[in-house]
Amino acid sequence: MVEKPAQPRRVAASARVRRQLTSIRNVFRRKTLLHDTTAGVVLGVESVPDGLASGLLAGVNPIAGLYAYLFGLAGSAMFASSTFMAVQATGAMALVIADTDLASRPDPERALFTLSVLTGAFMIAAGALGGGRLLRFVPTAVMVGFVTAVGINIVLGQVSDFTGAEGSGANRVARAFDALVHVRLFHPATLVVALLTLALIIVLTRTRLRSFGLVAAVAAGSVLTWVFNTYVDARVAVVADIATIPSGLPAPVLPSLGDLAFLTIPALSLACVGLIQGAAVAAGVPNPDGRASDASRDFVGQGAGNIVSGLFQGMPVGGSMSASALIVTAGAKTRLALFIAAGVMGLTIVLFSGVVAQVAMPSLAALLIVVGVGAIRPTQIGSVMKTGVLQTTVMVVTFVLTLLIPLQFAVLVGVGLGIILFVSEQSNRLRVRQITLTDEGRLRESDPDTTVGAERVVVLQPYGSLFFASAPVFEAQLPTIDAATRRSVVVLRLRGRDQIGLSLVNVLLGYARELAEHDSRLFVVTTSERVTVQMAAGGLISEVGESAIYRGTEWIGETTRRAYGDAEAWIRGGARP
Repeated sequence: MVEKPAQPRRVAASARVRRQLTSIRNVFRRKTLLHDTTAGVVLGVESVPDGLASGLLAGVNPIAGLYAYLFGLAGSAMFASSTFMAVQATGAMALVIADTDLASRPDPERALFTLSVLTGAFMIAAGALGGGRLLRFVPTAVMVGFVTAVGINIVLGQVSDFTGAEGSGANRVARAFDALVHVRLFHPATLVVALLTLALIIVLTRTRLRSFGLVAAVAAGSVLTWVFNTYVDARVAVVADIATIPSGLPAPVLPSLGDLAFLTIPALSLACVGLIQGAAVAAGVPNPDGRASDASRDFVGQGAGNIVSGLFQGMPVGGSMSASALIVTAGAKTRLALFIAAGVMGLTIVLFSGVVAQVAMPSLAALLIVVGVGAIRPTQIGSVMKTGVLQTTVMVVTFVLTLLIPLQFAVLVGVGLGIILFVSEQSNRLRVRQITLTDEGRLRESDPDTTVGAERVVVLQPYGSLFFASAPVFEAQLPTIDAATRRSVVVLRLRGRDQIGLSLVNVLLGYARELAEHDSRLFVVTTSERVTVQMAAGGLISEVGESAIYRGTEWIGETTRRAYGDAEAWIRGGARP
């Protein structure tokens, strides 16, 4: 007999193929092709100096930044859920790379490529495990403090290339300060090129050129550098002085397995930064069809971009808000624009490698300073400060740590602070309310009495998270048991709770024993079998007795009224309900 379930599977597979073909046709529509081509050319041209600058910021061969922009962009565009997410080397990720001490490895360049692949593997794992849900543990205060410090770090890290003076010190802050105080060591021609580029960026990006203004400013600074180096012999540094620019696309390389242990923490930090920035891109640059982005699928897309970048000699990448916003502003209609941008970069490397090699280092430093200043958002800082002392403290601590310690550790500390802040806020939101049953059968809420009192029934309802960190907050809000407490019953209403944790059970156990010492009792109303199991495991049920545990029904208030009636009967007659 032939089994028929195979046919629905064939139908489902056929439907998937039809959807994929429809998606491909939508990408290559004549109606959107011109828009996508224009936007792709804009992003591709702008990404050439940007990619070089990112490599410079990371302290690696600038061409690795260019390759990262090219291959990271193409690799992620095939998988990401967000249509216009441009995955490139970001300033924050570049600084993490700079603090990783790749120079200590036997083959620093291969270690960099391995770092990209490992970062991508962590991102893909996070996406496969549904890691998009974990983003809620990183609060705004942590991100604002981190991004603000990253912006300042970017600016400080360019002081040497901007002025031509080398500073010394244990970190960027110390090195930048040392360079700035030794004005006599500034290289005049380098400073002139940098200031000209900076001025042109500020002016040209406010004209119709917009993002092309960045390219024009860097090109003008590079032309002036050529004049200085050719006719004045001023020796202003160019990209060719620190790296060899190939005239073709790179061959794939395999990762170095011997570097995996050393690179694990930096890769985790890079994955965290990239994923968080990618989530910001998904929120800030919506899909054209209004479809909500899938954070976990975006994780996979960024991971694929990193693996492709690493295999083709690029540095780690992540979702770039500036690049994503740029391609939308330039008129992109589909994700084809991202592939066109990668193609433009590839053609630039193949056809104009000699021009790329002559890009002025002070011009790239000026570009990075503009990027760093743009990352500092006073309005966001002010918003965090208005939310309270706790949020402000977390922001300041993250800011200071990011400035003073290597960024791979600062990222992980920031995530840890975010979790602590989340736990702290959730525990502090716990509120205990007292319920009074009226003669009309209605329930009225009020603040709990300060003491239990004598021959009374006190019904309590907690609101908020009941987990281990909430236990002290919960205990502090319970009515006090004092010398006046006698023959009373406290009814704790836990309707809607599916777990309470052993810390809270221990609080209830101590409260029940204290009530028993004053000839009083604790009743518990619950609708969850799991809560009942937890109370039994903590010894609460054996302390108060099975009869003091009331199982709720689908009728709201019915079990509470029954517990209240039994408590009143016990107080009046002394009989156990």
